[in-house]
Amino acid sequence: MKKISQTEENYLKAIFSVSESKGKAASTNEISKKIQISAASVTDMFKRLAEKGLIDYKKHKGAKLTEKGNKHATKLVRKHRIWEVFLVEKLNFDWGEVHDIAEELEHINSEELINRLDKYLDFPKFDPHGDPIPDADGIFEIRSQILLSDLALGKTGIVVGVQEHAPAFLEYLDRMKLGLGSSITILEKFDFDQSLRVKIEKKEVTLTAKVAQNLFVQVV
Repeated sequence: MKKISQTEENYLKAIFSVSESKGKAASTNEISKKIQISAASVTDMFKRLAEKGLIDYKKHKGAKLTEKGNKHATKLVRKHRIWEVFLVEKLNFDWGEVHDIAEELEHINSEELINRLDKYLDFPKFDPHGDPIPDADGIFEIRSQILLSDLALGKTGIVVGVQEHAPAFLEYLDRMKLGLGSSITILEKFDFDQSLRVKIEKKEVTLTAKVAQNLFVQVV
């Protein structure tokens, strides 16, 4: 197989991410939105990746990673998430700063480096955003989690991850003093705009539907 370019790797990772979060094939529009490229360009890349045997692609049905494509994407995701842990835990970067840096570091082609880094960090299971980190065999831990927007009235959940990684969103969470490990109890749900009145630790606040749809929690 011909060498896979960094651009192609970014597409594989984007397809992996959509499939991971939604459990289905990634549509052209979803990938277009995720990597901010025109739908026509995405379609062209899907065809190229299919020719290389990295994805199964059918028009109007989206793209799924083949076994070969999934193996390559999993390695990329592993490297990216381990680098994020290193940047936050050892170099004191904020969780909103590390994505773009890890995007560059993930393309360093050295399994030995990433395996030693993994060991140095004591084999973390999740990255700073709560996403699972595949081990050297591509296996990652599955945990029970739901979106905050799906948490029942009166129930309490512990924040374990974020679906949106945009710096502006993470900075907003920081200002709200809302992060991984925060305890949230649903006090009221508003039908008008699906916003929520919640108790975060001991403080009552209102969260928009957009925020609630981008926070993963484990039910207490």
